[in-house]
Amino acid sequence: MNIIPPRSGVAFTLKKGDKLQVYDVQGEQVSDFICYNLQDRTEYLSSGRTLDYAETLFLTKGHVFYSNRSNEMFQIIEDTVGRHDFLLAPCSAEMFRITYGHTDPHHGCFGNLKGALAEYGISGDTIPTCFNIFMHVDVNGETGKLSVLPPKSKAGDSITLEAKMDLIVGMTACSAGMSNNFSYKPIGYEIL
Repeated sequence: MNIIPPRSGVAFTLKKGDKLQVYDVQGEQVSDFICYNLQDRTEYLSSGRTLDYAETLFLTKGHVFYSNRSNEMFQIIEDTVGRHDFLLAPCSAEMFRITYGHTDPHHGCFGNLKGALAEYGISGDTIPTCFNIFMHVDVNGETGKLSVLPPKSKAGDSITLEAKMDLIVGMTACSAGMSNNFSYKPIGYEIL
């Protein structure tokens, strides 16, 4: 198993048909996940298209994830948690400054993805909303207010994705305290 250290990120490629298993090693940790078409980096994971076609906020086993061009990118084939988020952008220095008032903020998942994906020629301006694996966001049915709650994942929980095209993948071990119950931990992954 490969380990993403706390508050960091990685990038790698997957071939069509590869399976990627992502593990919450210690429990209550989030991983921001983004992917791009390996042959054309202007095609990327779309939260809007995916939620439109799934007709649900709660994506889990069996759901297919789509690109900005409505092409299948990957599918969840196993999921021991069943609660993830596709609503919030990767945490960033700007988010820490605006939302929490930090004067010397960490660069967050956005900065970690930007650094990891640079070797593939992907800039920060092309990093959209990520699929936040293991993240638990509640949406108030009356007001629409979003509340970030501790992840429901426990140590050893996992999700398995199957690539539907050749992909460039970026992943993090999330840097936002509210997303991981204020205990920064690693994320594990392996290509099966």
